[in-house]
Amino acid sequence: MSRFRMYPTPVQQAGLREHCRQARYVWNLAVEQWLMWTADKGLTPGYTEKSRQLTEARAEFEWLRAGSQTVQQQALRDFDEAVKNFFRGSHRRPSWRKAGRREGFRIVGPQASRIVDLNRKWAAVKVPKIGWVRFRLSRAVPEAKSYRVTCDRVGRWHIAFAAIPTAIPAPGTGSVVGVDRGVAVSAALSTGELLFCPGLSGAERRRLKHLQRRLSRCRRNSNRRRRVRAAIARLHAREADRRKDWVEKTSTDLARRFDIIRLEDLRIAQMTKRPKPRPDPQRPGGYLPNRRRAKAGLHRGILANGWGSLAQRVEQKAPGRVERVDPAFTSQTCSVCRHRAPENRKSQAVFRCVACGHQANADVNGAVNIAAGRAVSARRGTPAPVSPKREPQLATSR
Repeated sequence: MSRFRMYPTPVQQAGLREHCRQARYVWNLAVEQWLMWTADKGLTPGYTEKSRQLTEARAEFEWLRAGSQTVQQQALRDFDEAVKNFFRGSHRRPSWRKAGRREGFRIVGPQASRIVDLNRKWAAVKVPKIGWVRFRLSRAVPEAKSYRVTCDRVGRWHIAFAAIPTAIPAPGTGSVVGVDRGVAVSAALSTGELLFCPGLSGAERRRLKHLQRRLSRCRRNSNRRRRVRAAIARLHAREADRRKDWVEKTSTDLARRFDIIRLEDLRIAQMTKRPKPRPDPQRPGGYLPNRRRAKAGLHRGILANGWGSLAQRVEQKAPGRVERVDPAFTSQTCSVCRHRAPENRKSQAVFRCVACGHQANADVNGAVNIAAGRAVSARRGTPAPVSPKREPQLATSR
């Protein structure tokens, strides 16, 4: 996906929001019909039947007929594809779309290629029933058959063109790097480098805390509450932008410098799940402590460091050159003598082997073990084969 910032006029913003509202309405109707369908009614209606029902609804309701049929039908196509992906096991169950969250719509077909360059910095795309909307040319526009217009919680509009990104060529040096992802250190490389994902500054964190306290005192549905929520959303959007920028730069640097990139095979979705309640056998209806608050802090740390985004972007930029390694005991094993013991990990940052006395940064030691790992997981695809004539060597510090 190549995403660009859009700058619609106030009139165009109203039209784009109406497109988002109608696409959300059609999607939620399809979800409701799908969830309420029973086995005695026969096969679930497919896209053709839903499209016929949409035509009847447009003939009956004026407000629906005033919208773009292209946007509404594409919402049905997207839902049909989401259901197929769910039954294939590659995606989650299609769920409801809420106002203000992930607002957007998609345009597919010849209309998606209606783009003109205004000058070196600006271009315009023609949106159905909206007209030409300007967007900033931060890079070259790829050739794509579809695009998606989205609006975030801060009110910023973006357009993303669906295009397969070009792979970054390998340097051809045979170098291998291991990446250990953590909370205190976002990514530790086997070369000894420690990378930190930027977040909010100290002043910004204090302001966020102050705004959250103000939000708790605001009356619901008041104008003050809306202003405070908008200010909080701007801070969160600033943090997300910095994290995305760091992920893009780090993944590009890894793909350019190393031939093989080894990552821990972490199941991040399962790691960040909310712990289940523990019923108390002594008190019917009561529950035992399950450390939910402590685990919530770990969840925030994992998500704030972009573990999943970094692995995804590295695999997209270096296809066939990313290997998944079993993460078991990589933090407790000495990278020199291979002795494994929980006592080796003295603290979060210090690793001292009780057998040979080797001392190093704990995250770097784990990254070296990942780089030298041989138990490559095949759960997410088979890695590129390594030539038996030339084993890849660990990259040295630059």
